[in-house]
Amino acid sequence: MIEPLIALGTLLGLIALGAPVFLALGGAGLLGLYMARGEMALFLAPTSVFGQLNSFEMIALPLFILMGFLLSETPVGRDIFHVASVWLNRIRGGLAISSVGACTLFGAVSGVSIAGVASVGKLAVPEMMKRGYSANLAAGSVATAGAIAMLIPPSVPFIVYSAMSGVSVSSLFIGGLIPGLAIAFALSFYIYLRCRLRPDEAPSVEQTVDWRARLLSLGRIWHVVFLVVLVVGTIYSGLATPTEASSFGVIGAAAIAGVVYRVLTLEKLIEIVWNSLRVSATILLIIGCAKIFGDYLNLIRIPQMLASTATSVALPPELVMLLVMLVLIALGTVIDGFSLIVVTTPFLLPIVTTLGYDPLWFGIVLVMNLEIAVVTPPVGLNLYTLKGVVPELSMEQVIASALPFVAIQFLVLLVFVLFPGLSLWLPGLL
Repeated sequence: MIEPLIALGTLLGLIALGAPVFLALGGAGLLGLYMARGEMALFLAPTSVFGQLNSFEMIALPLFILMGFLLSETPVGRDIFHVASVWLNRIRGGLAISSVGACTLFGAVSGVSIAGVASVGKLAVPEMMKRGYSANLAAGSVATAGAIAMLIPPSVPFIVYSAMSGVSVSSLFIGGLIPGLAIAFALSFYIYLRCRLRPDEAPSVEQTVDWRARLLSLGRIWHVVFLVVLVVGTIYSGLATPTEASSFGVIGAAAIAGVVYRVLTLEKLIEIVWNSLRVSATILLIIGCAKIFGDYLNLIRIPQMLASTATSVALPPELVMLLVMLVLIALGTVIDGFSLIVVTTPFLLPIVTTLGYDPLWFGIVLVMNLEIAVVTPPVGLNLYTLKGVVPELSMEQVIASALPFVAIQFLVLLVFVLFPGLSLWLPGLL
């Protein structure tokens, strides 16, 4: 059993030294294959990478990323936040709740967590602080709500998990809707209670906006609603696959950026395409190299051994899964979300299925763990993104503001872990 330890040590050592994750996964996988089967086994590596990426479903990943980059260049987050604040202005803490709603709706048209934080945060946080909201409430509501984009379709993490597990992307998109809305509701309810119990954190209720003004405000986001229907609606209705819907989304996002907001110059378009290609290539490289490492693990039957060990331990399946969730949260504090999916899925998925859980359910709760990871230091990308767009806040202040909201996210995760049917109900219905 020394050879698997050498391969695992190589993987962890390269990551600790700061090597790119795809290089660590590919290098450890190649070393493991060589130790297990000699030089002939190395010919498996190119086949593994090509077979993993040569998929119609994988086309959706770069297209959804391109859609998110296109929208991040527009003030669509500003408009969503404005409309939400007009409708919720009579509620104490309404602007903070509006931030949650704006991030949720922005996630439904981008699928990228940090894009929502940047787009909504650069307007919402300074606006809330100017109107008397505490900095902790303003920053925490945006940083954590931005992560909802990882669950609300179109979700890029779901596409990555689908590539690693074989679970249908459409089923994952449908299954993520209820948990995503549950987290949005829980965060909003927490904000409402917090502002009621601590009135100093939010100003008193503002002047009433009449219904005519509220209805007119919807004209600022008609294009967002159209894009949601175009992308998410076609997937839910079965009129389009996620890959086909992603192409609709790119066309719709380009129209919004170029026609509605008129911000899409040739230079800007080249920059957007280049950035989306860079991010897409990085994720695809990680997925392809993870397949090499996964093939090595399957070759020496490590996942099967772990699954057998998990079933032999005299612990209830629910407790085992809670321990798995805690491990994922701990790993998420030091590993980025995409890498966490590709590294842990080959190990954990056999354990989950052996315990009788649905791989679809595991994909949903895995992404819920990633939601917590992106707002947890030291690798919490949402925290650094918010600090970048709101420089007047200190990094310590941003981190402290997110902690109470992270606790709410964990409580919602606990509910969906203990009651798997909550996330499987909608996919089963549709």
